Amino acid sequence: MKQLIIIIIITSMSFCTHAQGIGNSDRTDEPKVGLVLSGGGAKGFAHIGVLKVIDSLGIKIDYIAGTSMGAIVGSLYASGYSGKQLDSIFKNLDFDKVISDDLPRSAKTFYERDNDEKYAVNLPFDKFKVKLPSALSRGQNVFNLLSKLTLHVSDVEQFNQLPIPFFCIATNIENGEAVVLESGNLALAVTASGAFPSLFQPIEIDNNLLVDGGVVNNYPIHEIKAKGMDIIIGVDVQDDLRDRKELTSAPDVLLQINNFRTINDMKLKSKITDIYIHPDIKDFTVVSFSEGEKIIKNGKEAALNSIEKLKTLPTYKTDHALQPNPCESSADSIKINLITIKGNNRYTRSYVIGKLKFKDDTKVSYEDFNRGVNNLIATNNFDAFKYQFKKSKDKKGYDLHATLTENEITTFLKLGLHYDDLYKSAALVNLTKKRLLFDNDVASLDIILGDNVRYNFEYFIDKGFYWSIGLTSRYNQFRKNVNSELLITDFDTFGSELNKIDIELQDQTNQLYMQTLFRKDFSLSIGAEHKRLKIKSETITVNSQTDEFLFESTDYGSVFGTLKLDTYDNKYFPKKGVYFNGDLHWYLLSSQFNMNFNPFSIVKADMGYAFSVSDKLAFNLKTEGGFKLGENTTNTLDFALGGYGNNFINNFIPFYGYDFISLTGNSYVKASASADYEIFKKHHITLEGNWANVDDGIFDSGEWFTLPDYRGYALGYGIDTFLGPIEAKYSYSPERGKGIWYFNIGFWF
Repeated sequence: MKQLIIIIIITSMSFCTHAQGIGNSDRTDEPKVGLVLSGGGAKGFAHIGVLKVIDSLGIKIDYIAGTSMGAIVGSLYASGYSGKQLDSIFKNLDFDKVISDDLPRSAKTFYERDNDEKYAVNLPFDKFKVKLPSALSRGQNVFNLLSKLTLHVSDVEQFNQLPIPFFCIATNIENGEAVVLESGNLALAVTASGAFPSLFQPIEIDNNLLVDGGVVNNYPIHEIKAKGMDIIIGVDVQDDLRDRKELTSAPDVLLQINNFRTINDMKLKSKITDIYIHPDIKDFTVVSFSEGEKIIKNGKEAALNSIEKLKTLPTYKTDHALQPNPCESSADSIKINLITIKGNNRYTRSYVIGKLKFKDDTKVSYEDFNRGVNNLIATNNFDAFKYQFKKSKDKKGYDLHATLTENEITTFLKLGLHYDDLYKSAALVNLTKKRLLFDNDVASLDIILGDNVRYNFEYFIDKGFYWSIGLTSRYNQFRKNVNSELLITDFDTFGSELNKIDIELQDQTNQLYMQTLFRKDFSLSIGAEHKRLKIKSETITVNSQTDEFLFESTDYGSVFGTLKLDTYDNKYFPKKGVYFNGDLHWYLLSSQFNMNFNPFSIVKADMGYAFSVSDKLAFNLKTEGGFKLGENTTNTLDFALGGYGNNFINNFIPFYGYDFISLTGNSYVKASASADYEIFKKHHITLEGNWANVDDGIFDSGEWFTLPDYRGYALGYGIDTFLGPIEAKYSYSPERGKGIWYFNIGFWF
């Protein structure tokens, strides 16, 4: 897993200490010293410890060669960072974010969030054949961070003109040959050297498709000797062969087989290394990123074991200040004078610029720059967005030269699993097709199989900040004992003793709408809706007959408008952000089943605020309410509180302490608060409470502003998995004097 390495030095650059002196010497009468840094994943942190010792001795390095992690560390050292500074960079790394393509929710449009946050598996699907993705990650975050860290040398085309000359090794995946990268885009070259196959997708440079250099040459000593180096310092962080006692699993055996070639190579290469440094890394793996400090320490100790030899090497005779100093050139923002874009064959420049949300002649913060790149990548219309900053000739700042690689795969098969207490078990099969009719459209069909068969079809033409167009069709059904007041207006017919009714509900909702974005975070939608609602029961007795009774079989026509803001960082376990969703439905028409129908409106809104008081503890405060305007003869679209979940249809509202659809009325108010403690990564203990008033006309009677009639509290445990949240909650209502359990597995759909 040598590529995982690429991540390392990549992520953050919020510190700035003065760079130590390293550079090319004018002297020619001293032996030239070359430095070789091998690949090895997280074990490559040991390189930093070695470099700190080299710095402390003032040793003059004349050339650096690196592979994979060695290329990352070596390129940054060659561009002016000291060993101490590299150590500081490491301490700010978030490896999960850098390695993965787990883009922040804020980078996705509202449609993309709704469409993506329900699938566990996403596979390319072409010509009725399922394919595996070329890699688990695009490596975009790695490239972004390397580009920032090397901005001060972005104009250096020939790597031998860096403060310390440098080259790195990659592998041509088409012919298996080693490729020496010593010119061009430094960040891109290093990204290619660390592109571990299957983890990161290959990088194209000069028409060569490149992956991790460690595949063919993990220790380029011959290549650096060819540069005229007289003395070679080599740092080897590769694995040694294990004995039979250590080969206890299939991965251990596969790793041993993979290491045969590189370890055998090192038997020869170590003998021609003048100062061979082999840190003790046997207790670490290529993914031991959390143990970086220990690995750095081991690297330092290994270098100190060779300190007598190191002391014999040429040193700087005077303090040598780096030019340019990487810290001094790393600001929080960058002035972009000109943007050039290549590779956008299907998507216009205005579409790309609209996603980036910055344009020519703009000063943009690095945070906004990365957010813009995330916005573009989150569309999944592009495999890669590679770029290089070049200093502008006539003005201060940089020109941005970008190359896009458009995604040729337009069809995807997506899968999901779910269980909850309302819909029961369900398996989700989704087919998504991009560019169905237009370059910027997407069609998605969910088929949900299980205890309650459902479907959800969506078609969306994305025009960004202009008016986008959407079409949806959704069918839901379930069986449940519900509050009789949701269904019955005349209790004389059924008897006043009837509290609960076992019903089967079927709902089909079709919408045609337009949506626009403004102020980056708000979406406004307006449209028309057709709803077919059918509710029946086989347990009702009317006039001594027990045949199936039909409570509702009506087609409704309405117009609607919604205003939405969502900056939550996580849909299910938010630690920061705000949320608002306001909805107005004006029901204008109904079929003849509802003989007493008169037009009415339903207005509802909910809002929330999530914040953290520590890395572990977060709070989420929410309030919501709704009311009906107009006639009150149609009960089936009233508000119904109870149960736990997401993506509820119609006006069903979750409420702890009560079963689904237990508390009903044509108006309600609700407040809730939750505390979420992440006891360890992705494992959450939650303590929650909710309070509500719900009845007919509570805003007219003033009851909405009184003490709550209904209360519920819940204690839960949740795990955030690739399937979605797995949760168990025990809730209790003081009014009922009873407890109730809620269970959920997987994303809600």
